[in-house]
Amino acid sequence: MAENGVTGVPQDCPGTSTEQAGKASPCQGCPNQALCASGQAQVPDPAVQQIKERLNGVRYKVLVLSGKGGVGKSTLTAQLAFGIATDESKQVAVLDIDICGPSMPRILGLDGEQVHQSGSGWSPVYSEDGIALMSTAFLLSSAADAVIWRGPKKNGLIKQFLRDVDWGETDYLIVDTPPGTSDEHLSTVQLLSAAKIDGAVIVTTPQEAALQDVRKEVDFCRKLKLPVIGVVENMSVFVCPKCKKESQIFPPTSGGAERMCHDMGLDLLGKVPLDPRIARCCDEGRPFLTEVPDSPACTAYRDIVQRVQRFCEAKPEKPKAME
Repeated sequence: MAENGVTGVPQDCPGTSTEQAGKASPCQGCPNQALCASGQAQVPDPAVQQIKERLNGVRYKVLVLSGKGGVGKSTLTAQLAFGIATDESKQVAVLDIDICGPSMPRILGLDGEQVHQSGSGWSPVYSEDGIALMSTAFLLSSAADAVIWRGPKKNGLIKQFLRDVDWGETDYLIVDTPPGTSDEHLSTVQLLSAAKIDGAVIVTTPQEAALQDVRKEVDFCRKLKLPVIGVVENMSVFVCPKCKKESQIFPPTSGGAERMCHDMGLDLLGKVPLDPRIARCCDEGRPFLTEVPDSPACTAYRDIVQRVQRFCEAKPEKPKAME
């Protein structure tokens, strides 16, 4: 677990809010022992309640996660957003918390835009498809600028994004994350604890080198009691756009995502074939779902979008806070 900034918790941790915090035998050697023993970890972060109030108008919150880089999290985030936004009655927003490698502005066709402030906070930038986006990229003077920040500064910006951005009345807030199970992920889950996360979509590719890190992401979700909507296998096969012949680029030597889902009791949301037109659309900021609607990859994306929506919308409607 991770509470109030406490990370790296030992297996038999007594909890940060108990009298034994920092004093029990499992605490010996824990990097957070001094913090827990001081009682500082028991002080609630006021931002958690502020974020709950700010996100009162957001119906569903979904994280896109993977323990492995380069598996297509941002691409999937964009296709989820594009897919849900095809329903004109749905308002969709994307929060890009990949602080050091923000790519959502390019994928959504918003490169070079800047954030504006209003009396109600930061205003997200809107794409031609009506998708609202907030990203670190909007705060940089150049797309080539490196973000060289330590954890506390990253966490502070994520808190600011969640607390200060005016998302308004929004049906879906989709959070694109960097690879791993570290600062950005822990901060996001902790800060959204009161506002509630509806679930996580976990992304992988078929080869075991990716799956071994993705299993850690599943463990992360379970330890933090974060519901897993399901798993998406990207780059499942290569489908030639001309002859439609399938070829395996990343062989599923250990059974791929399907075997992992079976072993771990997860739902496989879909397998997306590798299609070079997906990368081209992302680079050009165009929605693949409408650019190449008859492709096998587009069919897979539409099925995934529907399954994510069914998972979220099957839950009881959350009551709105009192005005």
